[in-house]
Amino acid sequence: MSKQELVVLGQDAAVGCCPTLLAAPLDEESATGLAKVFKALGDPVRLRLLSMIASWDGGEICVCDLTPAFNLSQPTISHHLKLLKQAGLIDSERRGTWVYYRLLPETTDRLAAVLTRSGAPAGTAS
Repeated sequence: MSKQELVVLGQDAAVGCCPTLLAAPLDEESATGLAKVFKALGDPVRLRLLSMIASWDGGEICVCDLTPAFNLSQPTISHHLKLLKQAGLIDSERRGTWVYYRLLPETTDRLAAVLTRSGAPAGTAS
């Protein structure tokens, strides 16, 4: 198991400056940061967790509502949530004995912007 730390995108002064993949080649630092976030998203369990968190009514969800949706142990779910948090995709807050998770839309918006073709109308392909 890898012990690499995931870097949160956009934590530098150059917020919002990321070019799309089609506009300009990525520099090494940007590519490394993006790869770590995509790696966090590269697991079906983490994608499902992120989707559940993002779509939960009220904008946040208790871990007690996440765990039963999977045929996995609580420590495994906690590990996946930790990786999503390290990638800057979610944040959490402890309330008593429960932890509540919420999406950090600025990270998903940044990923969407990087993947968007500049100047292309939505839904068109080249």
